Amino acid sequence: MKLSADLSAFCQRLGHSFARPELIVRAVTHSSMVTVHRDDNQRLEFLGDRVLGLVMADALLKADTSAAEGLLAPRYNALVRRETCAAVAREIDIGAVLKLGRSEMKSGGRRKEALLADAMEAVIAAVFLDAGFSAAQDIVLRLWGKRITDVKDDARDAKTALQEWAQGRGEPPPAYVEVGRSGPDHQPQFTIEARLTSGPSETATAGSKRQAEQAAATALLKKVST
Repeated sequence: MKLSADLSAFCQRLGHSFARPELIVRAVTHSSMVTVHRDDNQRLEFLGDRVLGLVMADALLKADTSAAEGLLAPRYNALVRRETCAAVAREIDIGAVLKLGRSEMKSGGRRKEALLADAMEAVIAAVFLDAGFSAAQDIVLRLWGKRITDVKDDARDAKTALQEWAQGRGEPPPAYVEVGRSGPDHQPQFTIEARLTSGPSETATAGSKRQAEQAAATALLKKVST
């Protein structure tokens, strides 16, 4: 199989030449594009998530030989969570080569965090199946780069940290309310308000509800911690 020019360019950005090019084609094919699930990237995403997890667990243990599990776990979660996978995907422009159905194309699928994160995991799996664990490990370590050594000791996501803050003071978990939406259907902007029952609240706007919730939680946590 001969890859298209855009996929060949993507493989150069990725840093891997596929002996089985059908794997990378499948890795960037979203389920909206096909009717037979074995032809999309969902199974590869499942595998890639596990390969990424093993690479990160091993890397963190090597990076800090004395850290307790209580510190390693939040670092690990920060490195493998959806936002991080999507950020790496954007850096190598996976969105440009995603194969999407018409509905996903119209709704801005090339920029959706969930689709980018899933495709990043599928690409990792494609490399693993094509060339083995060491090849996949090398690519993950290179793409994640300084994220691994720079991950904060307390790398919990903001929503988790805010919930723990509230529970530590006997409050119910914070509420997240959509208070606004703007922009075209294919590129919406969501405004979310994070509220504590004790009164404080903060709002944030982002391209997905998940991102807006995290940003609002970050702002509210900063407010109540100062």
